[in-house]
Amino acid sequence: MELTPSAHQDSFARDNLPPAEQWPTLEFTLPELQYPQQLNAASVLIDDAVRRFGADRPALLTPDGTVWSYGELQRHANQAAQVLVEDLGIVPGNRVMLRSPNNPWLVAAWLGALKAGAVVVTVMPALRAKELRTLLKLTRPAAALCDHRFLDDLAQAAGNDVPVLAMGGSTGTDLTARCAAKSGEFDAVPTAADDVALLGPTSGTTGTPKITMHFHRDILANADTFARHILKPTAEDVFAGSPPLAFTFGLGGLVVFPLRFGASALLTERTTPVELAQAVHNAKATILFTAPTAYKAILKERAEGLLATLRTAVSAGEHLPVETWHAVHERTGLKLINGIGATEMLHVFISAAGEDIRDGATGTAIPGYRATILDEDGRELGEDAVGRLAVIGPTGCRYLNDSRQADYVVNGWNVTGDTFRRDGDGYFYYQARSDNMIVSSGYNIGAPEVEAAIDQHPDVVENAVVGRPDPERGSLVCAFIVLREGVPADDAKRKEIQDFVKQAIAPYKYPRQVNFVDALPRNPSGKLQHFRLREQLATELPAPEPQNA
Repeated sequence: MELTPSAHQDSFARDNLPPAEQWPTLEFTLPELQYPQQLNAASVLIDDAVRRFGADRPALLTPDGTVWSYGELQRHANQAAQVLVEDLGIVPGNRVMLRSPNNPWLVAAWLGALKAGAVVVTVMPALRAKELRTLLKLTRPAAALCDHRFLDDLAQAAGNDVPVLAMGGSTGTDLTARCAAKSGEFDAVPTAADDVALLGPTSGTTGTPKITMHFHRDILANADTFARHILKPTAEDVFAGSPPLAFTFGLGGLVVFPLRFGASALLTERTTPVELAQAVHNAKATILFTAPTAYKAILKERAEGLLATLRTAVSAGEHLPVETWHAVHERTGLKLINGIGATEMLHVFISAAGEDIRDGATGTAIPGYRATILDEDGRELGEDAVGRLAVIGPTGCRYLNDSRQADYVVNGWNVTGDTFRRDGDGYFYYQARSDNMIVSSGYNIGAPEVEAAIDQHPDVVENAVVGRPDPERGSLVCAFIVLREGVPADDAKRKEIQDFVKQAIAPYKYPRQVNFVDALPRNPSGKLQHFRLREQLATELPAPEPQNA
């Protein structure tokens, strides 16, 4: 595919796009997807919004009562852009890493980086130094902005190679203090619609993360497909949700979608499901994004009354059991909008709402996308056949300099790694993950990464990690571990290994179930047989003892 001339002075992103022959097919079938060749997504989301909806309209809310108007958000985004350009020397095409829990300054920094023509890399605040070091090496940012409460790991990972500027704190030289000294006037860099705007790390099924690449037009396309046609938001809506902005699910639901339609967003840094429900109630939120696990927890605590202000509730990030859908509907009247998306696609591409929802189905391909089922050889299958889910639309997989691009894109289709069946009316029904990903409480956890962390423990000879089905979390991370001879296989050692993993990688990835075994199953050639461990869990093992989060 021929690209338009880039506005990037730093050509790293364009230089590391996949070869053209490995790109997925892209289709722009809706009138609203016909974007101009010159497009800066941040300028559209905040500058155009101020002109359309007014500077005084509320944009961002927090549980402590903070309210930023569209005008204030625009000013802070412009100030952040000024700091990046004037103080840190950022030029168009440079990467800027962002690390923070969900709060207004993270949104301002995200918009400011895009307005400056930079490529944003937003990462989870829970990641440890080793994980951050890998992402720094892959994305090569020119600067990083980090919430002052999460500086240590990033500063350790960055060393002297990448300048790290705190967001908040008491030094007087952090981002917020520097922004206060700026005028708040900044003209967005006139990037091309197909200039890379985001690099999104995704948990892969091998140890090295895959880095997805998204254009400026992609950011708007998800708002103009899923949000516009399924959620149908208005400027009166208040969006809320649990996913971090480092996840594209959260970025869409809490930043892009509300700003595209003049709505506001409630940002919560860290909440339990019931605390989230209370925040929804207090802010009179109308649209909620969270995982099935959270809805189940809210019902379990009999807190469903706190959701009374919602008109729409979205469930994504993991499979939505039909029992959960019915329970939420019976006790709240809400018809949960199910959906499947992927970091590679940026957001949801199969869904249904209202009367279009069918029992047990994820939904149909949303306007702007089409989907099918493929066999192992890439051939399309007929109705009710079980196979690999594949999708085509205005967004698609582009990995940063990664040979795994050829695994995801097959004959132009994006093959998501999920097994589905499709009925005669075009409704898709989830069957299982078809790769080695564990989806737990909405988090994608690559089993090989957990295995690598466990292997570093001095008492571990070898280990294997699989997902164990769990009614509360969808799946639990379950480890089978062979210990050194003479090491006691007891609860103390189990907890020691769990704590060790929490210190090595993000704590949410640790194995909640640890089984000590004498040997791991292997085939005659020595290849580890994870499927046999899954079979063993399904038929023999008792439920794990409850673990603290």
